[in-house]
Order: sequence, then C-alpha cells, then structure tokens
Amino acid sequence: MGSFTALYDACVLYPAPLRDLLMHLALTDLFRARWTDQIHDEWIETVLAKRPDLRREQLERTRELMNAHVRDCLVIGYEDLTDGLKLPDRDDRHVLAAAIRCGAAVIVTYNTKDFPPACLDEFGIDAQHPDEFIAHLLDLAPASVCAAAKRHRQSLKNPPKTVGQFLDALAAQQLSETVGRLREFEGLL
Repeated sequence: MGSFTALYDACVLYPAPLRDLLMHLALTDLFRARWTDQIHDEWIETVLAKRPDLRREQLERTRELMNAHVRDCLVIGYEDLTDGLKLPDRDDRHVLAAAIRCGAAVIVTYNTKDFPPACLDEFGIDAQHPDEFIAHLLDLAPASVCAAAKRHRQSLKNPPKTVGQFLDALAAQQLSETVGRLREFEGLL
C-alpha cells in the first residue's frame, strides 16, 4: 500500500471519465484513496441534477462498486471535527474533516480555491487539482500510472476508444498536463 493517503472530493467523482481513471489509479496501491458516504451523496445528487436520463439505482451501483473495489476507502467518525474548521465555503468543512480523520496528505479537488493553504497547512494537507495529482503520480511511478490508464481505456466498451480518443476524453476533464505526459507513453496505453 502506498505511503500517503488522498481524499477524493465529490467534484472529481463526476464526470465518469475522471472518476474511472481515479478508481483505476486507486487500485495501483501507489496511495490510499479515501472518501465518505457524504461525498458519495454529493456527487450522486449533482449527477442526477445534471443528467435526468440517469437513475439513482445506476449511481448507487457505482457507489457500491467503488466501495467494494478500493480497500478501506470509507472514512467514518469525522463529523465531530466539522464545526471547528474554517474554510471559505462552510459546506466543504466535511471534506477537510474527513481528510484530517484519515490522515490524508492531499485532497484531490477541482475547487482548490475552496481549500486555501492557510486553512490546510496546520493539518499537513495539500489541495491538488486532479491534473496536478496525476502528474505527481506519473513522476512517482510512470509505469504504474500507464498500466492503470491502459486498464481504464481497455475497460471502455460502449464505445471502445483508441488511445487518441481516450487521451482526448481525459483532456476534456481539464487534465492537460497529464495528457501531455501520457502522450509520451502512448505505446503503453
């Protein structure tokens, strides 16, 4: 198991292309991926609001699969920390509380401005955009990241994606640095 813990914020668990890549990366054991049931509830509600064509049962199945496949992923017992935390958006305090409780080194979020260093430094936590997070993983273990990306691409069946289409889909998730780095390893994907 990796030597650090990353807490996934709800905003990186949708759309599916980023969530699926983050799940494949979680299975590499380069780090411990964690989240909470409250984080699950947030991303599910957001998806349902944006995609009325999807049913709650489909998303609950995704929740169950995520929880089943990533060891010890659910953070519990963090709620008592929430009220004492200060963040620009009070609604994000539960994310920081969970990160503190599980000893996370990083919160993976698109909303890094909502987790300023002044609020996180005392806990030894860094907020990272998913592009920065994945780029750091590429620095740490490029072969493992490429293998995870390849498994992710190969899991796409409806429709299947070429390497180029796969990288384009990731680029659409604001992963420009990651995609640029992965293009160096196209033959491995």
